[in-house]
Parts: sequence; C-alpha cells; structure tokens
Amino acid sequence: MERLAGKAAIVTGASKGMGRHFVAALVENGMRVACLARPSDELASLADDFGEAVLALPCDVTVPEAVDRAVARAVEAFGRLDVVIANAAVYHPFAFEQGSDDMIRNHVDINVLGVAWLIRASIPHLRATGGQIVAISSESVRMPFPMLALYAATKAAVETLCNGLRDELRSDDIRVTILRSGSVKGGSGGKAWSQETVAAFYKKIVETGHAAMSGDSATPESMAEALLAVIGLPADIGVDLIEVRAAQEGAPEGAKQVAG
Repeated sequence: MERLAGKAAIVTGASKGMGRHFVAALVENGMRVACLARPSDELASLADDFGEAVLALPCDVTVPEAVDRAVARAVEAFGRLDVVIANAAVYHPFAFEQGSDDMIRNHVDINVLGVAWLIRASIPHLRATGGQIVAISSESVRMPFPMLALYAATKAAVETLCNGLRDELRSDDIRVTILRSGSVKGGSGGKAWSQETVAAFYKKIVETGHAAMSGDSATPESMAEALLAVIGLPADIGVDLIEVRAAQEGAPEGAKQVAG
C-alpha cells in the first residue's frame, strides 16, 4: 500500500499474538515499526524476523515514564510518528468474586492506563504528522462474556476515551479509530491460563451461548488486513469504529473441545 510507505508506527503488545501480525503487515507495506512489549525472547526475535524496519523496545506500558521514554526513542529513531496502535492488553477469565487484588489492578493498569499513557505521550508527535490512533477493542464490549466482565469493562473504558479524544484532537488533524475485534486464532493470552481456568471458562461460555455468538475464530492475518484498511484511508476521512468479527459459524477452539 503506497500510502503507508515510509511512515512510522508504534505497536504495543507487539511481541506475540495479534500484535506481532500487525507488525508484519505494517512492515510488509513499507512502514517502520517501534515494537513495545515486556522483555522476552519473542520481543528480541522481532529484529531477526523484520530487520531494520523494526525497533524492539522493552517497555512496561503500566509505567508512564517507561512509555514516555519508548515513544521518544521511537521518534528519535524514525524521525516521525504517524500511527499508534494500542494493542497491549491482559485477557484472563476469572469468576469475579474470586478475583485477586492483583488480577483486577492488572487489568485496569494494562488495558486502560497503558492506553492512556501511550496516547498522551504520542499526541505531540502525531500532531506534527496529522497521524492516527487505533485502539484495539473487543466484541465483548457489546456482549460481555461471563468471567471476562472486567476485561469487557476495560475495553468499554478505552472506547469511551477514544470517543472523547476524537473530537478533542480533530482540530489537530489526529484521527482516532476503535478497531473492535472478535475472536482470533492463535492468541497468546490463553497460554498463561491454568487447565482449571480453561475448562471453567469454555464450559461457561458454551452454557451461556457466548461461544456460538463469537463464531469460528478469524485468522490474525485477516485482522491485520482490517487494520491496514483503516490506516490506509486518505487523511480527509476517518473511521470512528470498525467491528471485525468472525464470519464463519462455529465457536472458538477451546469451546469446541468442551462441547465435544
């Protein structure tokens, strides 16, 4: 996509899952990408996969000073900032009455405050380029899943933040888009779940019908195509909200196993 060539982006949660697919799609279309994530072998391997087109920046998005430094480092390296993709999020099912203090704080710190710190640090640089903010949200905002009530609440908070900022930043030629994602194959969030959590969550969403509502998970490559479609539009139009959900009937893989 010629319109994206030579531009620079920041992607949080870039080391794995959908974030890594976003990075791949942006690089393939000629962009340079600062990849923010907590230190890991996956983050370090981005340079091996994508070479000089990426800048891997270890960053805990819950720490505002760390986010400020990472954004400044990205702009220093690339000389500009055109697109910010707020993708980092924690997604962990739990029965709310059993939610620990740390679990609840972690959802708010990463999913809401992490987005706020990133956008705040990026605004001056996006103003200079007439850039764009894309916040990744979830279909669960519209139909919250059981055992993911807090996750849905954090995504709803992000959407409200974006809706307010859209008008606030319009005079600065900064566009703000919500990309509301449905279920996606190959996500990394579930890898940290215990077997008990996996079994309880998928049993519950089959029981309530949320699994069937979600459908057969889409591929992360398809979700990356949706992102490209949004950021590749001419600068005189913006997308307020795009909801991209699985088109195929079915259920997420874990739910299929529970349903037998």
